[in-house]
Amino acid sequence: MVRARSTHGAPPRDRSYGEQESRAELLIHLWGVVDAHQADPAPVEVRAQAALERARRTRDSELRVLALRALAWTHRVRLETETARALLDEAVTVARRRDLTGAEAAARVSRAYVRQELGDLAGARRDLDRALRASAAMGLAPDERQAVGRARLARSVLDHNAGRLAAAERGYRQVLESPGLQTGTAVVAGNNLAMVLAERAAHADALRAVERAVRLAQGAGPAMLAPALQTRAWIKVRAGRLASGMRDFEQASSVYSEAGIPLGEYFTEYADAMTDLRLLPEAVAAAARAEDEFERLGLPLLALEAGLRRGRVLLLSGDLEAAARVGSSLRRAAVGQRHDRWRDHALLVELEAAHLLGTAARGQSAEVRRAASRLVAAGDVAAAVGAHVLAGRLADAHGDVGHALASYAQAARLAADGALPVRIKGRVAAARAAQLRGDHDDAVRQCAAGLRDLAAHRESLPTMELRALASGHGAELGAIGLEVLRRTSRPGAVLAWMERTRGLALTALPQVVPGSPAAGATPTDAHDRVSPSSWRDDARVPRAGAGRWSLARLRTDLDGRVLVELGRSGGDLVAVVVDGSRARTVDLGAEREVVTHLRALVFALRRLANPRGAAAAAAARASADLRLHALAAALVEPLRVGPDDELVVVPVGVLHGVPWSALHPGPVSLAPSASLWQRTIARGREAADGQALVAGPDLVGAREEVDALRGIYPSARVLHAGDATPEAVVRALGGVDVAHLACHGSLRTDSPMFSSVSLADGRLTVQELHAAGVAPRRLVLASCHSGADVAYAGDEVLGFVSSLLARGTAGIVASIAAVPDVEVVDLMLGLHRRLAAGETMARALHGARGEIDRDTPAGFVNWCTFVAHGAA
Repeated sequence: MVRARSTHGAPPRDRSYGEQESRAELLIHLWGVVDAHQADPAPVEVRAQAALERARRTRDSELRVLALRALAWTHRVRLETETARALLDEAVTVARRRDLTGAEAAARVSRAYVRQELGDLAGARRDLDRALRASAAMGLAPDERQAVGRARLARSVLDHNAGRLAAAERGYRQVLESPGLQTGTAVVAGNNLAMVLAERAAHADALRAVERAVRLAQGAGPAMLAPALQTRAWIKVRAGRLASGMRDFEQASSVYSEAGIPLGEYFTEYADAMTDLRLLPEAVAAAARAEDEFERLGLPLLALEAGLRRGRVLLLSGDLEAAARVGSSLRRAAVGQRHDRWRDHALLVELEAAHLLGTAARGQSAEVRRAASRLVAAGDVAAAVGAHVLAGRLADAHGDVGHALASYAQAARLAADGALPVRIKGRVAAARAAQLRGDHDDAVRQCAAGLRDLAAHRESLPTMELRALASGHGAELGAIGLEVLRRTSRPGAVLAWMERTRGLALTALPQVVPGSPAAGATPTDAHDRVSPSSWRDDARVPRAGAGRWSLARLRTDLDGRVLVELGRSGGDLVAVVVDGSRARTVDLGAEREVVTHLRALVFALRRLANPRGAAAAAAARASADLRLHALAAALVEPLRVGPDDELVVVPVGVLHGVPWSALHPGPVSLAPSASLWQRTIARGREAADGQALVAGPDLVGAREEVDALRGIYPSARVLHAGDATPEAVVRALGGVDVAHLACHGSLRTDSPMFSSVSLADGRLTVQELHAAGVAPRRLVLASCHSGADVAYAGDEVLGFVSSLLARGTAGIVASIAAVPDVEVVDLMLGLHRRLAAGETMARALHGARGEIDRDTPAGFVNWCTFVAHGAA
């Protein structure tokens, strides 16, 4: 989560602080210099230093306190936090000794912000409580009342950073409703309120709040404007307005640089935005830049915080060894700096990686429990919940059931009032505890409650990718439920549970309105290449959901086909097989062995697509045959389906990359979920007219391929390389019966919505195509890796195929690997002849594959890697 803003900035004055100013004028200026947040720190530092020298010379304690506070602000803006704290310690001490209640309250509020940034949440809370009690007990002048407003704002920031979002939202709204609110306080409160609203997916309200903050900050100096621009950028990214958000990030970077403000915080929040987009390499790089920037400036605490962010992203990306190293290094650094809270956070990164690697030692569960207790005492509830869950896992892994149950109970109790990710962790803890007690019914109840909570949140998110990422929070709940139900329930109940966690990001799409915040990422902005307003007439947005899922309805829709839906449970693969008469559950063995064979097959196919001599091709072919046989034995033979049965396969995880057509002798089609496959049946029955044939640039044989297809579709709209711009291609695809794209494809496995096809003046990404809303009834993607959708945690899958199916395309043929360019023409001709004759994608591909000469390397690759999706 992006950290809540504290207050920055102060108003510039035309006159220097000096002897010609009266004491009253000088005090007014010093009260305002922090409370209004409207300054470039450089001139403020000069004036505050002059005021401090005057105060010491004249022994004016009140002037001294306020000058120290103003000077501390300038150091804090430059991220010199330790210096700022020392100045504020002196200010509080002087004010307390001289019984300057109002000045002491103001200094404590400022020190609370600094303490919070140093990780001392308990100290920050004490300062704020004392400031508010003192303020309530005395009559305050207007300038002093503004300090009270800052104290209330600071308490809200404290709640925000501790994960108490409902309390933070109430506090920010109360601050904004206060009379006589100064500009700087209004900017910070509005900015932070926008963050909270974005966290609970109220993106339209969040954008309105941050727009008000940006407008107010325009004349308030760079120290206020840059953070507000960053917040707007982050919210736009979360709302799916990628290009506009990235421009805001660039503008914020320029404002920081022009004002001489370090860029560490900029890189920190850029890392958060990249993490939200699952652009994990970019997120790791940005967090590392922030870490380097803070270290260069001699700010070890902020470097620690940036390093922790990098460690968490490494965990998310699966680079467990690197995450463990980062966590261990940061823990030692935090111990050396005597920062207990960050030491505990680093410990959690290190030991979570160790747990996932299977290298955690027995005694480390107790170490994590102690860290959890310290985090609770510090008010860091979200981190404490995660620590208790990890302690429970570690204890459970070593057979310490008593401590595991105690840790899980603590996590569930603490999580009840937290933000969604915290509540989900609490449900995981409760479900794991129920499993340990042998209470299977309660385990399933806890999982179902958590998934309902997650579903309500996911449905409010504006983009498919954000919904897919949100589903990841429920991955463990889905796995626990499946683990219980496969042992205790009938196959129909197992299948219904699988559908509860399968491809849900694809099932509810808000309609794209040109120019609205919900409009898709890049095309929504005026400066971007493709304008969705020109596509809207052709866009078809499927309706969300189709009511309660029904096994009987599924059997009817299958109409003689056989459904095979796969799941993962405790490291093993399980399948539910549904035919016209019954449903059954089949155990398929260890997932690890299947993954080993699949990786070897992908490597062999890569070698065959570009063979280096006959001997190398023969060796690769032998390896591919061996691995195909092993995969068929592991995934298809145990299902006991007939060789001519037409299969509808719903894969899970890495099994989306299996060449299913090559494992079964009959027709095969794939789908992200049974429910989505059923939706393609209705779409497939809809009438559509026309064909579109596209030949991308720089692809050998693409023009010849498209020209050959014109013999089958003489009235088709044809776009050759020079004409195949993204705009033209999108217009051509909308609403046609059959579309064919012969283009170079580029796969982005870390963020599949940025996978793309090469066109005349650049690339067309999945995100752009999805945002346009176009959906040809049937589509053939004769592009490398166009069918290689990427699995996300929570049984989600994203890429060209899933995006188009979600938008309403009913049948797709695409390849999971590289495509031999010239040799694919015969396969495409055979496929389209059958489509023109009225066959479905699955049956047309099956027939066309039967005509391929599999003895050639290119022929074998094409036979193996093209797969049909959907029912049309």
